Amino acid sequence: MGSLSDHINFVLIPLMAPGHTIPMIDMAKLFAKRGVNITIILTPLDATRFSSVIERAVRSGLPIQLLQVKFPSEEAGLPPGCESADSLPSYDLMPNFFNAITMLQKPMEEILKELNPTPSCIICDKHIAWTADTCTKFQIPRIVFDGMSCFTQLVTNNIYISKIHENVALEKPFIVPDLPDEIEFTKLQLPGLLNPGTSTITGFREQVRKTEFQAYGMVVNSFEELEQRYVDEFRKIKNVWCIGPLSLWSNDSLDIAQRGNNQDSINSDQFMNWLDSKKQGSVIYACLGSLSRLSTAQFIELALGLEESSHPFILVVKTSGGNSEEIEKWILEEEFEERIKERGLLIRGWAPQVLILSHSAVGGFLTHCGWNSTLEGICSGLPMITWPMFGEQFLNEKLVVQILGTGVGVGAQAVVHLGEEQKPEMKVMRNGITKAIQRVMDEGKEGSERRKMAKELGEKARRSVEVGGSSDLNARLLIQEIAQLGKSKQ
Repeated sequence: MGSLSDHINFVLIPLMAPGHTIPMIDMAKLFAKRGVNITIILTPLDATRFSSVIERAVRSGLPIQLLQVKFPSEEAGLPPGCESADSLPSYDLMPNFFNAITMLQKPMEEILKELNPTPSCIICDKHIAWTADTCTKFQIPRIVFDGMSCFTQLVTNNIYISKIHENVALEKPFIVPDLPDEIEFTKLQLPGLLNPGTSTITGFREQVRKTEFQAYGMVVNSFEELEQRYVDEFRKIKNVWCIGPLSLWSNDSLDIAQRGNNQDSINSDQFMNWLDSKKQGSVIYACLGSLSRLSTAQFIELALGLEESSHPFILVVKTSGGNSEEIEKWILEEEFEERIKERGLLIRGWAPQVLILSHSAVGGFLTHCGWNSTLEGICSGLPMITWPMFGEQFLNEKLVVQILGTGVGVGAQAVVHLGEEQKPEMKVMRNGITKAIQRVMDEGKEGSERRKMAKELGEKARRSVEVGGSSDLNARLLIQEIAQLGKSKQ
């Protein structure tokens, strides 16, 4: 493709949140490996966090440039240096955070004016709504990135358009219209756009929805074999390129070990040795994502549910957020770490998830069903124990449990919006957690069947990113289309 892509410059603008930035950096490498010039624009905090991965890519000869834009934390009423959703001291500050993102338009436009080669397209997170206006001004195609599956996109779209949820009691299940399968939800399980809770960012969400549908197209972190019927249906509404799983485009072992962090918060040799000492497929890895913050009561149910399951486990414990001290106090007073030391391991802060999931001792993944984690579980060929919390996670759970048949739910019933974790009404109990673990780890027919399906999906995921695989072809088609658009403009 040599000369075709020499003058193409894809500008990538991720949302400042780890689950949104990490796949965008993978995407930068994917397009750069196909000869496209990449400009990725990050705030200073994210530039520090991800610089080593980007620098390694540049040293290997990939045409990626990293530019920085100052994040207006203080101007938007945020604490100094607070530049990413996971660094907010309280989720009450979400409106300020999105305000700061809006203030980035002018400085970003200054950067775009100076770029050489000029931008061929902007691939931006769909939550950065002002890019719609910028792309119109600069006459550049705008491609939105949304870290979700086509299944989730289609479900959200069909509910939004049909308004079917508006006349249903909160806990009453309804069937989503016009889907390839019969899929049921309650209003309490829907993402914020359709179920805002006490949210103050409803207007912002409507703006995102509007600008998302004005975009030239959308890149999706999924692969066609995972959800072909939903990809086909979604394509009837939009230009879509499935180019995932993005985590599989990284084959650098350091990138995999440090995915999402430049510093190890735990010496990886220590727990790799621990995993080496365990029987193949016997360990549960439990991690509930970078943004979810469990109430202390819910953390206790999780810890005791894992303990009562009698399986070896790794549990990732948050070290930031309102109640992390309370959780540490409980661990200490109950001597929990001491009690489980033979078969349990706590990792505090950040954990190299992809590395852990790929270890042969791990046999099940207890996840919040964030899309990145869900895909990482799928790529590792693991069955999942699902505990969705907020956003579109209940939709992802439905895909894993009902359509793919590779997961078992712990019994979560309702979205817990960020910042509303202390509400007591919808608690997940330890016996639900223990039961789900035992079903996933079961050696009988049901468990074996689920493991077999999970393994097959993992193989399909790997094939999709190989030369000639569906995601490889989609990436090439997108590059060709942008190149053609550039030619016709000249």
